[in-house]
Amino acid sequence: MIHIFLNGSGANAGGGLTYLNNVIPHLSARNDLQVTVLVSEYLRQSLGEFPNISFLTIRNKNAAKRFWQEQTTLPKLIRQTGAEVLISTGNFALRKSPIPQILLSRNSLYVSDIFFRDLLARRNYRLYVDTRIKAFFAKCSITWADLTVAPTLAFAEQLRRWTTQNVVHIPHGFDSEFFFRDQSCLPAELNRKLEPEQDELRLLFVSHYNYYRNFETLLRAIPVLRGKLPGTRIKLFLTCTLNSKENPGSYHAAEAACLIHKLGIQENVIELGSIPYHLLHHIYRACDFYVTAAYAESFAHPLVEAMASGLPVVASDLSVHKEICGPAALYFNGFSPEKLVEKVLILAQDDKLSHKLSSHGTARARDFSWGDHVEQLVLLSDDLLKKDRTIAESKLHGSSK
Repeated sequence: MIHIFLNGSGANAGGGLTYLNNVIPHLSARNDLQVTVLVSEYLRQSLGEFPNISFLTIRNKNAAKRFWQEQTTLPKLIRQTGAEVLISTGNFALRKSPIPQILLSRNSLYVSDIFFRDLLARRNYRLYVDTRIKAFFAKCSITWADLTVAPTLAFAEQLRRWTTQNVVHIPHGFDSEFFFRDQSCLPAELNRKLEPEQDELRLLFVSHYNYYRNFETLLRAIPVLRGKLPGTRIKLFLTCTLNSKENPGSYHAAEAACLIHKLGIQENVIELGSIPYHLLHHIYRACDFYVTAAYAESFAHPLVEAMASGLPVVASDLSVHKEICGPAALYFNGFSPEKLVEKVLILAQDDKLSHKLSSHGTARARDFSWGDHVEQLVLLSDDLLKKDRTIAESKLHGSSK
């Protein structure tokens, strides 16, 4: 039996939260593991209880304070638990881990020149400096860890070029049964916003507001699409509100909110707000197409969720998007609203192609498995433990001569 220490203290929203919600049940289901999970006090309340899982909590501090706290107190916690392998999920590793360490790296912003240029263009100098500092420590972390894992081959190759270190890729998973299992009704307010109207084309984008998901291209595409389909009501559903206070991170949503008014598309953009994960499948199935203009990604869980829900996908032409969706999507230049509209029109006017993409998508979504993901992590952990024991034995034999 392997005792794994899973450091999930940095997860609070988005992909980190999705990761823990899906991985912890699969770790718990294995009888060859003992697992200690470190999470924030805030997140602990929502995770519940699991066999073979022990939880430790940490106060949810900003990244700098959390990083310092982990570096100074985490080694002692690890020793106290008797864990044998550390899996660090939040892009940052322990500099001197007392046990073999696997780093899960999934933040593509640290290697995105486009993101840094975007920050400068927005004059968000504080976030620029903050991200540069985090990128430095993320790069160091890859050298500190015994092994680094990325969720896609495309992102793994980016990290290899960035650090010259070996990085392996293990795809993130998808649990269809878990995702669709909650059949409770949506709240009345959400139902009201999702109420269908006659002659409507419904686009969906799932994300909290940030810069790298490139909301602006989606918004600028709406009046163009409206002009191409004058008899059709266009709606873009967002699973956020364009209010900085209601989104995680240091992203200013006011410019995007102003752009909606400038373009005159207030009736076309429907801000649903944050949707609980167990209810998301209702949102996907209420829409026609999934669209994303993101310019930086390491995996993008909503793409898999959209495909599993039967939605044809129109995605920016990132290598990560192509790796995940393959033939289940149409791709466009992510900074061209006109190209986005061109692809949406193709699907809207070709039912046969739309059904073909939907069929490809549901099949492709079945290729992603959290069980397989956990299995590969356990195998890597076992390999590291064996190597560590071999090294320890050779040192012991060497000192006894």
